[in-house]
Amino acid sequence: MARPTVFVSRMIPQEGIDLLKKECDVTVSPHDRVLSKQELIEGIRGKDALLCLLTDKVDAEVLDSNPKLRIVSNYAVGFDNVDVPACTARGIPVTNTPGVLTESVADHAMALMLAVSRRVAEGDKVTKAGQYPGWSPMYMLGGDVYERTLGILGLGRIGKSVAERAFKGFRMKILYYDVVRDPQFEKDVHAKFSTVDEVLKNSDFVSVHVPLLPTTRHMISDAQFKMMKPTAY
Repeated sequence: MARPTVFVSRMIPQEGIDLLKKECDVTVSPHDRVLSKQELIEGIRGKDALLCLLTDKVDAEVLDSNPKLRIVSNYAVGFDNVDVPACTARGIPVTNTPGVLTESVADHAMALMLAVSRRVAEGDKVTKAGQYPGWSPMYMLGGDVYERTLGILGLGRIGKSVAERAFKGFRMKILYYDVVRDPQFEKDVHAKFSTVDEVLKNSDFVSVHVPLLPTTRHMISDAQFKMMKPTAY
């Protein structure tokens, strides 16, 4: 039986390529960039499977260019780059990688809070430029993260992981909004369920972890920023 053929639209970690090669014949795009639609069409020509990235737009035109295509695997948690109804209409399953980045994104969110509050990027830039003037009690004075108020919009996997880090590591007060309330998690991290407006008005940091849906697109705009404290991030 012939081995399935796979086109990978951009290089991924070698461990992933090696896993595919155990069962499939794999072709990886030689370009370390986002492919044009025509390049994507050429890449999947004659292939059984496409492993694509969030930056690849997989629409009906791409799908129709290769009637042999049997599966689209998105190397991401989200999949709004793939026309799922078009795939379904053609009998092509779509897969993604839910949960794979939960802890990584939560780490990154905490790192960003620390960086902006403690002015890490500014200090790094000044030091590398050889412009550090020496210690002064008011120079590059940042603010605490410890025991500040964190507002979380979207208490899914990532939102909960951020809340746990903030509460357990920094004793932060947690305010949150989600379409589904979680009383048990409120007890676990002493969180307070609030409206979106309350979260924005009362938080020192606001971390947004909602899925991209018609109801969440542009949920943060000028009006929401104006609700926040002048000192908030």
